[in-house]
Amino acid sequence: MRLPVPRPPRQPAPLNASTYSRLTAELASVVAAARRRALRDGDRQIDTAHLLHSLMEEDAGARAVFDGTGQAARVLGYLVQRSIGYGLRWQGSVEDSGAIAVLRDVEAAGWSPSASAALEVALERAARRGEARATGLDLLAAIAADRDCRAVDVLRRAGIDTGLLDVRIAELSQQASRP
Repeated sequence: MRLPVPRPPRQPAPLNASTYSRLTAELASVVAAARRRALRDGDRQIDTAHLLHSLMEEDAGARAVFDGTGQAARVLGYLVQRSIGYGLRWQGSVEDSGAIAVLRDVEAAGWSPSASAALEVALERAARRGEARATGLDLLAAIAADRDCRAVDVLRRAGIDTGLLDVRIAELSQQASRP
């Protein structure tokens, strides 16, 4: 009797080099951490909650948006709960908030349509500022703008007003762009 050989889980593939070249080093680190998180959680796709979790852990600019009021700790608390129960209802399903996935290569590489769209919006946001690379604040703003994605669900449950979050992101972005 032969025992079946266990198959390694299908994992989200890394972004292609041309997309990585359009991210700051910090944001590329966030994306890599989100990919590792999705794999560790047994998810086939990187979703917006993976991206938010990695932003909170890896990007000081994203954490600064929550300006020391305990909000960052609450958000991280919900994100940690995701892997031990809160987010289990998401496991095995594809996140699709209705956002149109523009980066087809990202979607095909194991990104949810919502996460793919958030990355595209972040890249467009940087381009509108005349920047060659998107930052963590660009990605956080893009995620917060998708009111039906998993990350915004986490933010709401943590008591975060995403409208005020948009204002804070705009303030920090203006401060960062000043010489």
